[in-house]
Amino acid sequence: MTSPTTNLSTDQLSQFRRALPFALSFGLIPLVWISATVGGWTVILMPVVTWYLFSIIDAIAGLNLDNADPDASDDDLFWYRMITTAWMPVQFLTLFGLLWYVPQAAHLSGWEKAAVFFGVGVMTGTIGINYAHELMHQRNKRERFWADALLAMVLYSHFRSEHLLVHHRYVATPRDPVTARYNEGFHRFYPRVLRQSLVSSFQAEKAMLARKGKPWTDLSNPFFKYWALQAGCLILAVVLGGWVGLGLFLLQAGVAIWQLELVNYIEHYGLTRKHLGEGKYEHVQPRHSWNAAHMASNWLLINLQRHSDHHYKPDRRFPVLQTYGDAQAPQLPYGYPIMTMAAMMPWIWRRVMNPRVRAWRRTYYPEITEWADYNAGKTPYPR
Repeated sequence: MTSPTTNLSTDQLSQFRRALPFALSFGLIPLVWISATVGGWTVILMPVVTWYLFSIIDAIAGLNLDNADPDASDDDLFWYRMITTAWMPVQFLTLFGLLWYVPQAAHLSGWEKAAVFFGVGVMTGTIGINYAHELMHQRNKRERFWADALLAMVLYSHFRSEHLLVHHRYVATPRDPVTARYNEGFHRFYPRVLRQSLVSSFQAEKAMLARKGKPWTDLSNPFFKYWALQAGCLILAVVLGGWVGLGLFLLQAGVAIWQLELVNYIEHYGLTRKHLGEGKYEHVQPRHSWNAAHMASNWLLINLQRHSDHHYKPDRRFPVLQTYGDAQAPQLPYGYPIMTMAAMMPWIWRRVMNPRVRAWRRTYYPEITEWADYNAGKTPYPR
């Protein structure tokens, strides 16, 4: 991998054509409607396109090592912001439109209806939660509410509190449920993170309110908003599609959450911050997240794979996230579509990733000779 270069000026960034590839996600909307209206083999279009087609395009297109000017303003990034802002109403209309249409579609069998909403879950997880992740990091109230709406559609609203108050603060330490431990397979990681992230996010909000002298029952606790939005989505699903609609809504939410946690699993697998003693850890650096510069999947995922820079500079919008070379951050061998499929097969995952984790340790922490406590998450909790 050659070294990245900063060669996209703010004038270039502001051009519509530069932002256009990141709008590829909107092409998934007609695909899911084709699956619902045609049925048959078309019900597999969504996973085939997002998992396999983008992997093939990645192999052909290669890596994108161009870095944009990180000082670009929101005005320079207008077209990029429009992409993330427009997605929420489009997803809302698609999801709930399908919840009205599919339950009464006589041409679809029960299995086909389930397959359509499996594909919807791939979309709401791969794109919807990812866009919510981008929006929740912004200071604009409308963008943050859009993030809450997207997360409510998959019944995972607490992700915002967990991500902002826990994950970014404690990443690569035992206090972060989302950091996958070395040799921890996804099938062990998944139930653990589902349980721990819900508890840790609620406790983080409760602690924040306590510092203000307020109980967790104070209406400023965002969990009340989370529950209200999620309840609204559940009620709307029943109104539009009856009990079948509710079941299909729950199916897509489950698939979306699974997609999110697969990504969480691969982003920090086996990476740890050095414990400096007395519950102190080194600052987060690009080396504490896996980086991937694959072009097509970064278009689809709005540069989420430039995860090293996201944790290093979390306030940056996705167009100006920087990519890093081998000397600064560990590199994934493939983009997220292939890596998430590998994560579902622990024997393949360990064969691919464990040697890379061991190489990362030798590169960045040659002074650490005993990793047992890091592997088991038994180093002291950060203060």
